[in-house]
Amino acid sequence: MYRIKKDDNVKVISGNYKGQTGRVLRLIGNNNRALVEGINKVKKHMRPSQENPQGGIIEKEMSIHLSNLMLLEKSKVVKVSFKILDNGKKVRVNRKNNNIIK
Repeated sequence: MYRIKKDDNVKVISGNYKGQTGRVLRLIGNNNRALVEGINKVKKHMRPSQENPQGGIIEKEMSIHLSNLMLLEKSKVVKVSFKILDNGKKVRVNRKNNNIIK
């Protein structure tokens, strides 16, 4: 279980995009990486095909390592830990005030 999930808002804490925020589009589990909306954009040269007969240069997001991201909660970065509830469910918890993160 990761500290960051799909559709979480995150802030980049290191690298070229330091300080920028975005929403997690997808997690790539075996590499501990995530696709974040608007972060780590690259230009890709596309060959003409039936779907894209014009071809050309498109911009797309590339993955960023999870260690370079921190979870945002109410526009503040939070450290995340885990807690097992009485019913046996494992939940994410804000370390500072022990509030459950949904």
